[in-house]
Amino acid sequence: MKTNSFKNIAFALLASATLLSCSSSRHYERSMIKTEGLYGTTTDGTNLANEAWKNLFNDPILDSLIAEGLQNNLNLQSAIEAVKASEAYFKQSQQAMLPGISAQAGHTYVRNSESTYPDGPREYEASQIALQASWEIDFWGKLKSAKKAAYANYLGTDAARKAVQTSLIANIATAYYNLLGLDQQLIITKETVKTNADLVETMKVLKDHGSVTGAAVVQSEAARYAAEVTIPDLEQQIKATENTLSILLGRVPGTIKRGKLEEQKVNSKLTVGVPSELLDNRPDVMQAEYNVISAFETTNSAKAYFFPAVTLTASSGLEALKFNELFDPGSLMANIVGGLAAPLFNQRANRTRLEVAKAQQAQALAGFKNTLLSAGQEVSDALNTYQAAETKIELRQKQLNALEKSVDYTKELLTYGSATYTEVLNAQQSYLGAQLSNVSDHLQQLTAVVTLYRALGGGWK
Repeated sequence: MKTNSFKNIAFALLASATLLSCSSSRHYERSMIKTEGLYGTTTDGTNLANEAWKNLFNDPILDSLIAEGLQNNLNLQSAIEAVKASEAYFKQSQQAMLPGISAQAGHTYVRNSESTYPDGPREYEASQIALQASWEIDFWGKLKSAKKAAYANYLGTDAARKAVQTSLIANIATAYYNLLGLDQQLIITKETVKTNADLVETMKVLKDHGSVTGAAVVQSEAARYAAEVTIPDLEQQIKATENTLSILLGRVPGTIKRGKLEEQKVNSKLTVGVPSELLDNRPDVMQAEYNVISAFETTNSAKAYFFPAVTLTASSGLEALKFNELFDPGSLMANIVGGLAAPLFNQRANRTRLEVAKAQQAQALAGFKNTLLSAGQEVSDALNTYQAAETKIELRQKQLNALEKSVDYTKELLTYGSATYTEVLNAQQSYLGAQLSNVSDHLQQLTAVVTLYRALGGGWK
């Protein structure tokens, strides 16, 4: 009779477990996130993000700096350690699926009072050595969902590490290009100062011949110093940029070996693929989706707390009243205990756990969508910036050609008295401004490629 009852209970428990686990266990499916039109015109060919960073830049010095930064940057090292910590938590969640085993040994001595035990025993001793195993049978998928959530957190942490790496590559390249741009601006400014100094001497000669007044000499000197006074600022910016780049490389601040701006070549293969590739290429988008997966599995785990917890505890070992008999064959003992604990009143803890999990899941989904939209915006902005720089470079060259002729013509006309000194000064000022702007245009084009590469998720593969 008892055997049949146990069989019926076991069968009913197993059947209900199967039904409830089928109804409560769900698998994550990628949300129907719309990616069409995230950044306008797209191609279905190769994607710049799939290009290795070693093949993107055409400067061996920059390549060596990036390699040094990936080896020594402290933020990247910190991100790598965070991945290791997250991996340890995931391994712990895997072990939660297995029985917990513990060993225990003890000796007990009890002396009973005569008033409590008048007929004895007055003294009692017992020794025990045993192994104990405890296992929660995961009928409802609570532990399995927790393991999946831990795995998603691990992948999310690794995606964060990849995001640090892509940003590091982009920051090193951008700082390097800025440094080259400042070098070029310094060269242009020094050449302008020299040209202006020559103009001052010309003005002095013309003044001696009565062709110009003293005001022309003074104003030409002022124009020279106006250009020269910018040199200390440029030199300070160069030092500051070198220091910034040094920190990115994990170095103490110091001089950075570098090439020249005119040696840099723009990667012309600016193919961006299709927007849906951001889901698998861009690390912060990947991390945001892993957050959604983790929240989804946490919600599943929270639902399982409403169902009974089934546990199985077993122990086996040696037990004897006398220590010298502990290792006798007759001292062997064993027991198995099955338990079923159903939540009846737990001060609303389970309901609160589920409501919080659902809210955090909705929050993670909103963050995922926002991250994806921001990624699309960055790709679109980088493409527009590159196209604008390309147009400006073409027009700027025409401006430079015209201004260079203007400077030559006004100098020649000044000699023959057909032009005033103010016309010469204005022409030189305009030419200097156009030269500096031309450097900025090329910098804009180079950094736009770097920004696009990072925006697409390049640099971590």
